Amino acid sequence: MPPPSPIADLLVVGLGPAGRALAHRAARSGLRTVAVDPRPARSWTPTYALWADEVPAWLGTRVLRTHVRSPRVWTTRERALTRAYGVLDNAAVQRALALDEVEVISGVAVALTSRTATVRTPGVPDLREVSAHTVVDARGTRIAPGRAEQTAFGMVLPRDVAAPALGDGEAWFMDWRPDHGAPPAAPASFLYAVPISADHVLLEETCLVGRPATGVDELRTRLHRRLRARGVRIPDGAPTERVHFAVEPGNTATPALAFGARAGLTHPGTGYSVAASLDAADTLVSALVSGRSPDKALWPARARAVHRLRGAGLESLLRLRPDRTAEFFDAFFDLPETDQRAFLSGRDDLAGTARAMWALFRGVPAGLRWTLARSAL
Repeated sequence: MPPPSPIADLLVVGLGPAGRALAHRAARSGLRTVAVDPRPARSWTPTYALWADEVPAWLGTRVLRTHVRSPRVWTTRERALTRAYGVLDNAAVQRALALDEVEVISGVAVALTSRTATVRTPGVPDLREVSAHTVVDARGTRIAPGRAEQTAFGMVLPRDVAAPALGDGEAWFMDWRPDHGAPPAAPASFLYAVPISADHVLLEETCLVGRPATGVDELRTRLHRRLRARGVRIPDGAPTERVHFAVEPGNTATPALAFGARAGLTHPGTGYSVAASLDAADTLVSALVSGRSPDKALWPARARAVHRLRGAGLESLLRLRPDRTAEFFDAFFDLPETDQRAFLSGRDDLAGTARAMWALFRGVPAGLRWTLARSAL
């Protein structure tokens, strides 16, 4: 094995949204940064979305491909949300997170320690050891037995073709109507429908969480049934999107510092992680620059407590009877926007998260309270 590369301040393994944001912000802060990824120049293909107010100020709203001022939900009835929602322009995000000040290595990290990464580079027979004061593992989560998962199947259709599924509005954040054709006792799923450009809409049948989650092929069948029931004529060759990932981080099995979804920044009750990772990048960089503990900076006591409360929320979702899921979300979207925001976005807002969960407990029908109580216990 060749001798280690000269030591860097930070080595980031994995250049998805979380790893790329961290590498970019670290380099811009003056840290000598190295990044390792099998295909560092690849374009991101998943649809990444977030609440518009979650976009960090340093990134700016120019990275939003679409912006929905008032997304709607259908639980037991229709209502409009007042919190704007957006879909990221992946190419614009990658341009904004430029790696021109980062030493980028194309290769696979086959072993990590807290200070080194052993890298296999294509076409090179010998392994290479790269060293840094801090090694960060940002390679995301892996699906494994026993972990809660989210699955979805989506299709991208022209806006005029998708119009019957959207009704009078621009987007469905969640549509729990049972016109997907599955029996009431089957695991619940909802329609997620958002514009991804001026002319096209992503229509996605989603299993929010499951252990295991509903299969993607079953969700494809449900989506087709739902769209046919609403009078949507599905064209041949429509682009599709298949989603399957763990919402629980599991054991990272590495002494390196974890970041992004691998570190548990995925919201266990929603599956969202990109906004939290973008926001946390500067927190971690600041700790590295100042010499503070990066783990304590990323996970202060309040954030750990919020994560445990969100875990209780996840267990509640997993325990819900499928035919009562819409009632649960009816109570959630009855909460004031401040409470919704605290639970969905306040990663270290312990008081707000606790307040939201208590209000939700009081607001659900009496028959659901025992389910929530058992999950909390």
